[in-house]
Amino acid sequence: MSSYTDLVRLLLRYGRTDLLAGAQLDEFAIGDDAVDAGSEKTAQAFAADLEAMGPTYIKMGQLLSTRFDLLPPAYTEALTRLQDTVQPFPFEEVREIVESELGARIKDIFADFDEEPLAAASLGQVHRATTRTGRDVVVKVQRPDVRDTIRDDMEVLGKVTQLADRRTSVGRSYGLNQLLGQFRRSLVGELDYRREAKNLLRFVELTRDYERLVVPEPLLQLTTSRVLTMEHIEGRKVTDLGPLALMDIEARPIVEQLFRCYLRMILDDGVLHADPHPGNLLVTDDGRLALLDLGMIATVPDRVQTQVVKLLLAISDGDGEECAQVLAEMGHPLEDYDAASFREDVAHLVSEAVASGADMEAGRVLVDLSRVSGLHGLRPPAEMSMIGKALLNLDQATAHLDPTFAPAEAIRDNVSEIFAASLKTSPGGILAAAIEAKEFTALLPKRANRILDAVSQGELRVQVDAIDEQRLHLVLQRVANRLTLGLIIAATIIGAAMMMRVETDARIFGFPAIAMVFFTIAVVAAIALGVQIVLTDRKLARTHRPSSDEHL
Repeated sequence: MSSYTDLVRLLLRYGRTDLLAGAQLDEFAIGDDAVDAGSEKTAQAFAADLEAMGPTYIKMGQLLSTRFDLLPPAYTEALTRLQDTVQPFPFEEVREIVESELGARIKDIFADFDEEPLAAASLGQVHRATTRTGRDVVVKVQRPDVRDTIRDDMEVLGKVTQLADRRTSVGRSYGLNQLLGQFRRSLVGELDYRREAKNLLRFVELTRDYERLVVPEPLLQLTTSRVLTMEHIEGRKVTDLGPLALMDIEARPIVEQLFRCYLRMILDDGVLHADPHPGNLLVTDDGRLALLDLGMIATVPDRVQTQVVKLLLAISDGDGEECAQVLAEMGHPLEDYDAASFREDVAHLVSEAVASGADMEAGRVLVDLSRVSGLHGLRPPAEMSMIGKALLNLDQATAHLDPTFAPAEAIRDNVSEIFAASLKTSPGGILAAAIEAKEFTALLPKRANRILDAVSQGELRVQVDAIDEQRLHLVLQRVANRLTLGLIIAATIIGAAMMMRVETDARIFGFPAIAMVFFTIAVVAAIALGVQIVLTDRKLARTHRPSSDEHL
């Protein structure tokens, strides 16, 4: 019950603020100090409340920080700084989990195991250790009750989002239940440390050709779904390096390889490290860059890879019209989508970005394009916002390591490689295309003969479902019948009124009987017609009421 209470309190507190106003762009907000103070204060309070509600809502806030098309800038910025640090749980529980998962006592597995954690987060905590073979490692241990907590929170969120999608325009516009499904898949992946170990192995392979990059290698024999053991890499965070420390390292080769590697991973291999912020990058003593915290990994579909390549090339060329066209093909238009206004704003945004020259940040441009899309009722794929956030974090990391590095020039220098990646066809794709071509070639003569026979015999028909002629005919017939019956009723009432002057011995309530009979018939017919119209219209309204899916 407390989960429902906390969520209801959160919705009541922020449901009427600018949180649900969309990704509003204020063209008068110039510079960092121009952000609305009230909005920034509310956004900070929102992030703090999510942090206090536990691991599920902390992770949800981290995911929402990438949805620039949904939330205003103040909120995405506040959620980016959301801290995932909590009090560590006791070492006795750590010992119990490790020994239960690995099937042996800690002292039999590790020569040394520090009781004090290096760091503690909402899902787990990390301890320094040494294996029996003398290998220096870190052991990530999942919190004992975190899965039950997240399961209960997801059940509550699922019921709330389903209700919101059915009953509110905000739910239908944002597709809250669909967003929750994406969040659920991401969170389930983070709760399975075996998946993170596979991510580490994959990144080890992806960075093998880059001698300046290093990824900690997992020890699979000491890894389960709740315990992850990986190589320990000694180094300093990029954010902790001052100007003097940067003078001692050769930053330019590191930055160039980092940027090239990430572009290739995203646009060629379809792998996205969703959170490469500077705090997850370590500079080692031997002058390499270590990539850490690979729990949040997303897959970029081939279609999105191709579209992002086209988008980056259009941005590089300053072609705003092409950018708008690519975004329209990628996104899902809502009811209030304004294509003309969208194209105009995108063209203006791209022209301003290109005017900045070497200072242009591709990540920032993608983020702004996501916000413009949300503002104009075009919902871009979630992967595009995540790519923009990843490139934006890379821009920040590279700017800290080497302020003279220009990401825009790096993209242009790698245009041929990026374009080649977009043209690459997998062996499976070639085989599928060959099968399709074979079936088309085999069936073409038969289908062509049928079409020619139908043409020669005058039996070729073309059906176009532009208008439902049968339904239109039925509606017109009903309208004509109602008009005709209405005219008959009106004529009967007028005739009955005229017969009121006819002198006759047969009277009803003092009026001529024949006039009263016709008047009664007209009134009963009018009432019956009115009832039939109301019932029929209500039935049609229920039958053709648009479903919630039609508003997503």
